[in-house]
Parts: sequence; structure tokens; C-alpha cells
Amino acid sequence: QVQLVESGGGLVQAGGSLRLSCAASGRIFGSSAMGWFRQSPGKEREFVATISWSATSTYYADSVKGRFTISRENAKNTVYLQMNSLKPEDTAVYYCAAGPNPVIVSTGYGYWGQGTQVTVSS
Repeated sequence: QVQLVESGGGLVQAGGSLRLSCAASGRIFGSSAMGWFRQSPGKEREFVATISWSATSTYYADSVKGRFTISRENAKNTVYLQMNSLKPEDTAVYYCAAGPNPVIVSTGYGYWGQGTQVTVSS
């Protein structure tokens, strides 16, 4: 069993930065790919970024490429999402997820956190 808890969300002005963290409990974190997804009101949950268990592979949605960076510290059972140059359209609830492979579809992840709100004002 894996439990995921996100933190680091908040209100920021456009152009600003935030770093999200996702702390995992459970033995399989070190062998799991970790992903970040987001969902805004009235929209489907969408892929943001993912990282393999060894951190050798990362993938990003085109909308965040060059602005967001995903990383992980397996010794701390934590995955991060550094978000720079934030835009109002980045406003959403951000979720971290754990799964066997670094895929871009939400169905590839079996464990989810409760989400953290990110609001970017213009």
C-alpha cells in the first residue's frame, strides 16, 4: 500500500514559481514511477509530468515543457514538481500518483494523493 500526500500549493502571481512536494509512505516508492497530473473545474484530469523510478526518464506535457521540472529523492520518498514562469492557465488542483511505469495516462497509476490547489493570478 502506498499513501501520497502533496504539499506546496498556494496562490502566486503570473510569472512566479512554486515547488510542489509529494511525500510517499510505503515500501514500493523506490521502484515506482511517479507522475503529476492536474485538474481544473469543468475539465478532465490532464497529465503534467512523470519520472521513472531511477529518475533516468522524464516526460512532460507540451504545455509545461521548459517551465516545470520533475525530480525525486528516493531516500526521502519524495517527488517534486518545480513550477516556474507560472501562467493563469496553470491554475488547477495538482495530484501526484504512483505506478509501475512512467506513462502519460492516468490509468497507468494505481495510487493517488488528495491534491493540492495551485492558483495563478494575472
